[in-house]
Amino acid sequence: MRKLLPFLIVLCGGVVSAAQTSPDEAAIRAAIAAQAAAWNRADIPAFMQAYENSEKTTFIGQTLRKGYEPILERYMTAYSTREQMGTLSFGNIDVRLLEGSCGKPEFAVVTGTFHLERSAKGEAKKDDGIFSLVWRNGADGWKIILDHTS
Repeated sequence: MRKLLPFLIVLCGGVVSAAQTSPDEAAIRAAIAAQAAAWNRADIPAFMQAYENSEKTTFIGQTLRKGYEPILERYMTAYSTREQMGTLSFGNIDVRLLEGSCGKPEFAVVTGTFHLERSAKGEAKKDDGIFSLVWRNGADGWKIILDHTS
């Protein structure tokens, strides 16, 4: 049962202050920070740990790719050297948690910007862009199930 109180929301027995970052948002932000750190040490497999390892995971860029393995292959091909990967930074990260039937976050929509500082370009030509991600909170924690980057 939901009850609205001044500055507090009571959902299925849990209380979250409207002014605090929730543990779910903190987990997503930590995963994004871990992605940037992995990228910046040229570790694409570690970068991919934020994605759900599923045939349904989807990446939308210049083309559409479905499945964890095709997305991993896309990154490995498009950024085949350390110089092509460069240094990644994210900005303007906005996390919007979407509650399920019990008021607990089951999905999240995350938007933001990316910037690559690099000395070489391979198949991937863009150094700056925007993205929207759909995350799902499942058995393995928060994972990206849809990535739209342009």
